[in-house]
Amino acid sequence: MADKQLMAYAVGEQMNLMALLKNVSVRVAKNGKQYLDLTFEDQSGEITGKFWDASTADIERYQAGRVVRLAGKRENYQGSPQVKIGSLRLANADEPHDPSDFVVHAPMKASEMEDELNQVVFEITNQVWNRIVRFLIAKHRDAFFTYPAAKRNHHAFQGGLAYHTLSILRLAHSVVKQYPTLDAPLLYAGAILHDLGKVIELSGPVSTQYTVEGNLLGHISIVDGEIVSACNELKFDLNNENVVLLRHMILAHHGLLEYGSPVRPRLLEAEVLHQLDELDASIMMMTNAIEHTAPGEFGERLFAMDGRSFYRPNEPQIGEQDNQE
Repeated sequence: MADKQLMAYAVGEQMNLMALLKNVSVRVAKNGKQYLDLTFEDQSGEITGKFWDASTADIERYQAGRVVRLAGKRENYQGSPQVKIGSLRLANADEPHDPSDFVVHAPMKASEMEDELNQVVFEITNQVWNRIVRFLIAKHRDAFFTYPAAKRNHHAFQGGLAYHTLSILRLAHSVVKQYPTLDAPLLYAGAILHDLGKVIELSGPVSTQYTVEGNLLGHISIVDGEIVSACNELKFDLNNENVVLLRHMILAHHGLLEYGSPVRPRLLEAEVLHQLDELDASIMMMTNAIEHTAPGEFGERLFAMDGRSFYRPNEPQIGEQDNQE
């Protein structure tokens, strides 16, 4: 009989299953002893837990990217799911131990996402933007269609980067239809490239970590540098207005200086891209939390949503709506 998955356990229920160590951090408790702050993952989601009084051997043993047998109790801590660890060990050879089997995947295949993206590239009729986009997507193709869009929070799953990009492009098509004065090719080019720097900022889809470049530079600066490199390869003048406009789309897409953008949006299309990026990321975070919440309850608090928790309304029973009419 297969194990239940992480998010199938109710609060207070005893857990016993195989899981991937997605993230591992060594911390020091108030008593001066070391402990491990762990994030467990399987295809249903992720949950945190603390391994107290960790020895040097424990720290060496429990590394991110390894599969473990976890036993414990599902709890909630300050509004977020957590497991009180009872026992922990590495997977045996005769147990599931391939990390890729425990990673959440995008709801589309990489080939399907690539086909949809390529169709939008044809709509980028400005040749400067079109050639830069095609150059950079070709350069980072494998990573772009397999990497997550974040270490945690929104689209933090294999293929999440491309899926998030496609979501924004679909929203952009709707906005362009409503507001035809928008420069659609600029908006599409900016949407495709806005998070491309994450293929360098992040380590990959399994046990995702920030790279040295990611920590020191950030994906906004990284992709701006990639655009400059592409322009040098393609012999485009960096002072060309088309190049400057595209770089602004990337540099401004976080909207505020305190959120990492070196400049605030000063183009209509840059402001639209920022709003669509926020909308897609927020909906994904809220949807994921609500899916793991029982009807009639509030879900976990979302740090990226100002610490708010969101309510899942009671789902009407079959026939209940008819009786109310």
